[in-house]
Amino acid sequence: MALPLTIIGGYLGSGKTTLVNHLLRHADGRRLAVLVNEFGELPIDADLIEAQDDDIISIAGGCVCCSYGNDLTLALMDMAALDPAPDHVLLESSGVAMPGAIAASISLLQGYALDGIVVLCNAETIREQAEDIYIGDTVRRQIADADLLILNKTDLVDERERDAVVAWLGGGSTGAEIIATDYGKLLPELLLQGFDGPVRDYAAPAGHHGTLFRTSAFAVDHPVDADVLAQGLADSALGLVRAKGFVTGGGGMTKAVQVVGRRWAVTDGPDDVSSAIVVIGKAAEFDDASVNALISASRL
Repeated sequence: MALPLTIIGGYLGSGKTTLVNHLLRHADGRRLAVLVNEFGELPIDADLIEAQDDDIISIAGGCVCCSYGNDLTLALMDMAALDPAPDHVLLESSGVAMPGAIAASISLLQGYALDGIVVLCNAETIREQAEDIYIGDTVRRQIADADLLILNKTDLVDERERDAVVAWLGGGSTGAEIIATDYGKLLPELLLQGFDGPVRDYAAPAGHHGTLFRTSAFAVDHPVDADVLAQGLADSALGLVRAKGFVTGGGGMTKAVQVVGRRWAVTDGPDDVSSAIVVIGKAAEFDDASVNALISASRL
C-alpha cells in the first residue's frame, strides 16, 4: 500500500515550522514522518524529542523527523523502509522551493501517493511579497501549486485585512481551498488521511465564532463513476476541504476516493468495505444536499 505524502510549502516566514510542530503535537496515535531539507531550518520543539542522532530525530508518539539534504529520493526510499512504517509523510520544502516540482519528482517514485500540496501564506506580508521584484515570481508560483492554501498569522492583521487577503488569494483562480488560521493551528484531519468521525477545532481565528468545520458521512448505495464523483467533491464551489471513502464503481469493483482541496485521486479499494464517503467542509459553505446531489449525478 502506498504511503500518503503531503508537501508543506510556503515562502520564508510563512509558519511552516509552527504548523509541523502542531501536527506532531496532535498526531493522535498516527506515526508521522517529517522530512526536512536541514534540521536547522525546521527546529522540532525540544519537549517532543526523545532521541537524536546525525540523521534522524525520534519524536514522542512514534513519530520521526529526518533530514534529506541534497538527496530527497534516497531519503524517501529510506523512509519507506522504516519498520514500523509511518502512517503519513510530511515533506517540508524550503522557503524558496517550488512544491509542484517536488510533487513531480515524487510521482516517479514507487511506494508513495501524493496526498496534496499545502502552501502557507503570511497574512501580513503575502501580497507585498507577491509583488516584490525579486521574490514575487517564486511566491506566486508557490501559491499556484497549492491544492490547499493556509492563510497563516491572521493574528497580525485585523478582520478587514484578513478578509481582503482571502479575497485576493481567491481572485488568483487557482481553485485551491483557502483556510485562515493563526499559529499554524489547524485540524490535523485537514492535512492527513485518517478521519471517520466528528472533527474538532483547535482554534478559531479572530472574528470567527462557533465551529468552523463539520464532518458528514454519506452512504453510497449504488454504483457510481468514481472519477466523476471525486472530481466533483474537489470543486471549490462545494465548500469541502477533504473527503475520503469507498464506492462501488463499474463492474462492481470497489474504488477508494481521496480528496484534499482541489486534488483528487481514485484507486482500487478492498472488497469487504461499506460504500460511503466522509467529508470535512467549512460549516458555513457546504450543505449535505449538494453532496447528495453529486452522488446521485455520478450514478452509473
